[in-house]
Amino acid sequence: MGLRDALAIDRPQSVRAITGAIREQVLGTLRRRGVVLGLSGGVDSSVVAALCQRALGPDRVLGLLMPERAGEEDALRLGRQVAEQLGIRSLVEVIGPTLEAVGCYARQTDAIRRVVPEYGEGWGCKLVLGPEARGLSVYQLTVQDPAGACRTVRLVPEVLLELVAATNFKQRVRKMLEYHHADRLRYAVVGTPNRLEYDQGFYVKNGDGAADLKPIAHLYKTQVYALAAHFGIPEEIRTRPPTTETYSLPQTQEEFFFGLPLATLDLCLYAHDQGISTQALAEEAGIAPAVAQAAYREIETRRRAGAYLQAPPLLVADERGG
Repeated sequence: MGLRDALAIDRPQSVRAITGAIREQVLGTLRRRGVVLGLSGGVDSSVVAALCQRALGPDRVLGLLMPERAGEEDALRLGRQVAEQLGIRSLVEVIGPTLEAVGCYARQTDAIRRVVPEYGEGWGCKLVLGPEARGLSVYQLTVQDPAGACRTVRLVPEVLLELVAATNFKQRVRKMLEYHHADRLRYAVVGTPNRLEYDQGFYVKNGDGAADLKPIAHLYKTQVYALAAHFGIPEEIRTRPPTTETYSLPQTQEEFFFGLPLATLDLCLYAHDQGISTQALAEEAGIAPAVAQAAYREIETRRRAGAYLQAPPLLVADERGG
């Protein structure tokens, strides 16, 4: 059996297992009445919404649509489409004014101006992995001026950290709103990371990484797509490249974080954990052996870095005074 076959799932059985777990966790363990989740117009949140609707019924699921800028009309439209298809309630919370108030945009601009002094109103930006640094997490900044001209500059670590820290307000403000609605409804907050994101630390601590349950954190991205087809999630969502919804220029998860197509990275992660050689992986995935070796190194590097993201608060003594 090849690697791709190993990732195939029994869709009905997977749905039964996950929806059963959601019911037990929400109504039993957590003793909540329903769930809140952010709807991004992407495949992960759409599948999680469908699983929750199947597990709890549409009246116990609230989807939040949380746009921040005019460039997110597609995400807003697709999120609404999913909510309507599933028959779940949805609310729009525009987070731009909150982000403005806490200085998110101003701090972003200040950081960018350290490397592009003329950056300002009407410009766009995004972070990308440098082409010479695939597997090494060396970031570059791409900016676009109001006339549409783009250029890319290398970022020094302190500027990268400042830019990421400012941008992380977005995920944390969204999560704050999810917990607001969860508190008022006595609901649980559902996270939407898939296995790649959860395992490799593609989330913000106390932002999109915060949740009371994460129903698809064990599923590879290709398996999430399989469930999306099973649920009849709109084709536009299933064929839309996964995006970050973080920077003002269009940006895929591949160019921002993963560095490889997600289907390929699924194979890399599975092969790594199964102890499969990089040579065998390269042959199965259709990539160069050097790329397979770099992928294994990056998986291990991201896991080490991600340990901080998953770590609970450190205590001097346990809660019983020991």
